[in-house]
Amino acid sequence: MNNEVLFFDTYAIIEIIRGNPKYKFYENSTVITTIFNLAELDYNLRKDLPQEKVDEIISIYKDYIVLATTDDLKSASNLKLKNKQMSLPDTIGYSVAKRYNIKFLTGDEAFKDLPNVEFVKK
Repeated sequence: MNNEVLFFDTYAIIEIIRGNPKYKFYENSTVITTIFNLAELDYNLRKDLPQEKVDEIISIYKDYIVLATTDDLKSASNLKLKNKQMSLPDTIGYSVAKRYNIKFLTGDEAFKDLPNVEFVKK
């Protein structure tokens, strides 16, 4: 069981929902995320799942939302300007994770070599 506090980006949440065995270790982690990641998650899940299932998943993860500050937004914008392939919700999440001094869990290649990233590919 993993009791570490981690920031789950949208990629990580989707892989956990899909039951990816590489993410099994993180299922019992203490999670934080942002409303921006949940918006991105909601959008991506609606492509493949019925509305009721999407609502159920979002209602679980809404309890893990932390607020982003204006400093987080500035830091995220600067990171996105340097790395165009990163999503804005994930750059905000990365900035929040840095502020909380916790690891950012993702499988997104764009974040692979950044500090404080727990990178787990599909």
